[in-house]
Amino acid sequence: MKTKSFIIASTFLCLSVHVSAQKTVSSNTIKTFKIGGNSDGWDYLTVNPENNLLYVSHGTRVNILNKTTGENLGEIEGTTGVHGIAFIPGSTNGYITCGKLNSVKVFDTKTNQVITEIAVGQNPDAVFYETFSKKLIVCNGKTNNISVINPVNNTVVNTIDVGGKPETAVSNGKGKIFVNIEDKNEIVVIDAQNFTVINHWNLDKEEEPSGLAIDTKTNRLFSTCDKMLVILDSETGKLVKKMPIGEGCDGTVFDDKTKTIYTSNGEGNISVVQEKNANQFIALKNITTKKGARTIALDSSTHDLYLPTADFDDKEKDSRGRPKIKEGTFQVLAVKTIK
Repeated sequence: MKTKSFIIASTFLCLSVHVSAQKTVSSNTIKTFKIGGNSDGWDYLTVNPENNLLYVSHGTRVNILNKTTGENLGEIEGTTGVHGIAFIPGSTNGYITCGKLNSVKVFDTKTNQVITEIAVGQNPDAVFYETFSKKLIVCNGKTNNISVINPVNNTVVNTIDVGGKPETAVSNGKGKIFVNIEDKNEIVVIDAQNFTVINHWNLDKEEEPSGLAIDTKTNRLFSTCDKMLVILDSETGKLVKKMPIGEGCDGTVFDDKTKTIYTSNGEGNISVVQEKNANQFIALKNITTKKGARTIALDSSTHDLYLPTADFDDKEKDSRGRPKIKEGTFQVLAVKTIK
């Protein structure tokens, strides 16, 4: 994810999990899973549909939580600079990008033990399983390229130069991969059969694309830029619509069943957009979250949303001049959406 949203942690305290609940003004129920420990450093989180558990990146480790109660069920350590976590349908292997190690660690979801490590480009960030090619796609932020991993033998089979910093990527499942290029303010399109770049699409002058989601039925891409959601036709790259969103967004998800787009805004809310059809989109009422909750995961089976954050001390600043994170306050917000 964006550099400004990820702080590297060097040491961690012992972790414990507690659960509390609160109501937002938008009437969406939120549970707070208090993980604790040193709060410096988090990025992506994801629900593994194979075992129904929530995996949360956390500096030098991944926390494994019961997605309903927040109970800490285990940890995977040694993932320095962790960013993304991905899973493969029908497999017991999980994949973690370790930004400071320039590698992807493969672990067994039954034992939580790392079984191998794959060298990729510098600062690997987002990772996902691409269903058309049956490969893992890794965005390498410092080498401006994509590593393609064959999960059958856990080897890199292709490296794709995308000409800029790849922030995150999605697939239409039909042979095309789309990549947000953060420093070039564009989307790069990759042929998933021969792994070559086939298009560069601009984002109508919007800057710093971060989150990216897709509706494969209406062929619509949803790219979150600086305070703006940019919607493109995934077949042609044509601009469909732009809609204002909150500040500090670093992620977005699309709920295919409810046709709803959610953007996680670090200012402390979720922008909600309803897709009525391929060309009609309506802004709904924001969901109030907490400051710092800028990345997001969707549980497609329950429609619940998950966002990591911590508590901040506005009176104290860190080395970058930002509000200091309070020690021991790392947490995940579990949002029960209104359906």
